[in-house]
Amino acid sequence: MSMSEGRSATVTVGEALAETLARVGVKIAFTVPGESLLGLLDGLATHKIRVVTTRHEGAASLMAEAVAQLTGRPTLVLAGRAPGAANLMIGLQAAQSDSAPVIAIVGQVRREVRGREAFQEMDLVRTFEPIVKWAGEAKEPGEVVALAEKAVATAMKGRPGPALLSVPEDLLDLPAEGGQVPGYRVDHPAEPDPALIRKVVHLLLDAQRPLIVAGAGVLRGRSTDALVRFAETVQVPVVASWRRGDVFPNDNALYLGMTGFGSPASVRTRMEDADALLVLGCRMGEMTTYGYAIPGGGTRWAQVDVEPRGASPARRPEIVMAADISAFLRMTQRVLANAALDAASFDARRLRNASDREAFEMASRVDEEPWDGPGVHPGRVVATLGRVLPADAIVTTDAGDFGTWAARGYRFRRPGTFLGSTSGAMGFGLPAAIGATLARPGRLGVALAGDGGFAMTMAELETAVRERAHVIAIVFDNRRYGTICRHQALRGGPSSLAARLGAVDFAAIAEACGVLGLSVNSDEEFEPALRQAMEAGRPALLHLAMDPRWTTPDAIASSDEALSTVETQLEAEIEVALEDLAEELVETHVETAVEEALETMVEDAVDEALETMVEEAVDEALEVAVEEAVEIAVEDAVDEALETAVEEAVEIAVEDAVDEALETALEVELEAEVMEAAEEPAVALPTDDLQELPPAE
Repeated sequence: MSMSEGRSATVTVGEALAETLARVGVKIAFTVPGESLLGLLDGLATHKIRVVTTRHEGAASLMAEAVAQLTGRPTLVLAGRAPGAANLMIGLQAAQSDSAPVIAIVGQVRREVRGREAFQEMDLVRTFEPIVKWAGEAKEPGEVVALAEKAVATAMKGRPGPALLSVPEDLLDLPAEGGQVPGYRVDHPAEPDPALIRKVVHLLLDAQRPLIVAGAGVLRGRSTDALVRFAETVQVPVVASWRRGDVFPNDNALYLGMTGFGSPASVRTRMEDADALLVLGCRMGEMTTYGYAIPGGGTRWAQVDVEPRGASPARRPEIVMAADISAFLRMTQRVLANAALDAASFDARRLRNASDREAFEMASRVDEEPWDGPGVHPGRVVATLGRVLPADAIVTTDAGDFGTWAARGYRFRRPGTFLGSTSGAMGFGLPAAIGATLARPGRLGVALAGDGGFAMTMAELETAVRERAHVIAIVFDNRRYGTICRHQALRGGPSSLAARLGAVDFAAIAEACGVLGLSVNSDEEFEPALRQAMEAGRPALLHLAMDPRWTTPDAIASSDEALSTVETQLEAEIEVALEDLAEELVETHVETAVEEALETMVEDAVDEALETMVEEAVDEALEVAVEEAVEIAVEDAVDEALETAVEEAVEIAVEDAVDEALETALEVELEAEVMEAAEEPAVALPTDDLQELPPAE
């Protein structure tokens, strides 16, 4: 149909682009909005594409990746110019690893300033080409819709994956140009060759210990039920590829576990024992093949996938089929309908299969280790989840050692109930759970994460509240990047360097965002908290305290019954756990000692300060007292001296007055006597007597 039919002349490029995306099946878009894409945002709501605003572009891209992986439909993520585009990379790389058809549309600077180091300019095509299936940039209005069609077709063709389209800001508001737009078409692989199908069937039927490894291609083809019928018909057990544990019902007697990190030892043993292997909808990557050790030299094998790859050059498959898994299984059933199967050999197979299943059951128990220490037992948490959660709950896992407990012990009963990124991206769990519940309304999403990975995207708790996502986040908190600590210890180095984390009250953060936040400190507290979270009617978070000694199931369990190669690894991991315990105890003792020392120092300081204050007060009081005493003494002395002086002065004055009075009296008396004498007649004295008188003075 022509995009110009029935369209007014005022339709913009942005509106035409939104219409195209809706027509090719896009239902939801995730974004941190940028001004360069406003012309597209305006049209998305008109065409009933739900727009979810996130707190970070990285989380937006992880949500889109989860939806695309779960639904198989093209899912949209939008970002502004260079900074927003750069933040998308984690989700686009994850989409490439998980074969998820994510369509990224990124704003670009105006064409008139392109190539002149404009604000937030980046060569988006060259930057993203190594990590996406296709990247392109529109230069004219008439190219935008056509390039969007190409992006979607490329993302959906063959092995799905991400595609990126860069659109200069000035294009979106220009009038859309008329003309025909290429129809949206996905090319499906040709029908499988019946001759090759018969070879695959004979490969399995002629073997004594055959095995099927099933991967994401089965899930994309919605072929789990067909795989169950096929496996039961030929009595061949099934192993799930890494992080695709929901590809086959785990309660089926033919299911023998999931490969890769966290798998029980029985899985690798059974894969090594296989004399025939059918790899179905799965790439033989490093994690699935235990470092490319599978298949072994004595194993014949076949690979069926839309784009078969991953085989070692030295161990190429005997049969290779590029085929859609649903078509392959459909035609295989037709072939088997006319086959004559030997009953005796099948009875022997059933006995071997029962023995293999029993070995798996024994090796995958995760809740039996004794534990009376602090925090929760992660295996018991996983066992409780398996017992309490509904069968259709969608479980997502972040990166980290904590995830190995669910990988080994959780039982997925239906397809489309597990999302774990094979890229190993930290921060995946919460955004993936939000995206999954938005894509599957009415179903519960349960995000399993460590404290390190969860903190990277925990701002999206608010997004979950705003979008009414039915999500429960379960945070295993050991206050460290646990996987890194374990690897550091295995290298013989310090296990604390750059890997220890501080305390975070995740429950309080959850409550601050409008999420029900619950702290869980023991196994007994977990199930009541989980049930409360399921009935809360809003997003919830369970913050689980976990002892750092709990790393992987192998690191905590006894290694007495393991193979020698595994035994060495387990012993090393147990040593790491003990070292972590010692470090934790030392840290606790140090913290206690520091607290006691600080308390003593504070008490001593207070005592010393009080003592000093008292001494200073006493000194000051004494000084004041002395000063006052001296002052009083001086005053008394002065008074006394004055009194004495007065007395002495008076006494002297009296004496002087007396003396003067006496002297005056004598003088008066003498004068009177003289005058009296003068009045008496003179007496004649003899001459001789005169000579004897003393001379006159």
